[in-house]
Amino acid sequence: LFEIPPARLFEEVLKLFQGGMALETFEMLRHYDLFGKLFPLTEEVLGEEEEGYPHLLVARALANTDARIAEGKPVTPAFLYAALLWEPMRQRMPAPDQPGMSEVQAIQIAAARVVAEQARHTSIPKRFSLPMREIWALQPRFERRTGRQPLRLLEHPRFRAAYDFLLLRGEVGEVDPELCRWWTEIQEKTPQEREKMLLPGGGGKKRRRRRRRRKPATAGEGGGES
Repeated sequence: LFEIPPARLFEEVLKLFQGGMALETFEMLRHYDLFGKLFPLTEEVLGEEEEGYPHLLVARALANTDARIAEGKPVTPAFLYAALLWEPMRQRMPAPDQPGMSEVQAIQIAAARVVAEQARHTSIPKRFSLPMREIWALQPRFERRTGRQPLRLLEHPRFRAAYDFLLLRGEVGEVDPELCRWWTEIQEKTPQEREKMLLPGGGGKKRRRRRRRRKPATAGEGGGES
């Protein structure tokens, strides 16, 4: 695998994970110690598993991918890579107490780091890495439900993919299910009804929290993410 160009490995990864058996393939790659050769950043955080996370998110994303393929629905490498590299990206975010830096800016910095590191193993063409980074960068905006911000987010060209990623995070307990329900409901409303759903006040900025890192487990890992 080390002798195969990263661009070629990207194509092989798509064959592995977009053939309708992504979850089973993932488990077999990990069993035979091959997944870490393709996604070493992800394998590293899987070794720091905390209450099943981030394995649950990755596994749920792959299971959802299999379900979409079985239903004849399209799947995109951008969403797949967004799920696989989400936790590695979060661990590379600058410290939350840096003055003048928003959470979106921190995500953008970390995303650039992750893409550069991952490219040494399986390259990610810009037509997929840019949407992946947008999916990530839009996540903090779902927390803002005051003023006109939600209405502007609904009009964003990458809203649907980012919303699906929010639901994925909700499925594994990373975000409040009520937040997911609110965004699902507002899409079903008329423009007048949407206005009534907007929350009052500025609400202040939500402080960004960093996930506590856990020392790698000494025992073997178990298995186990729209």
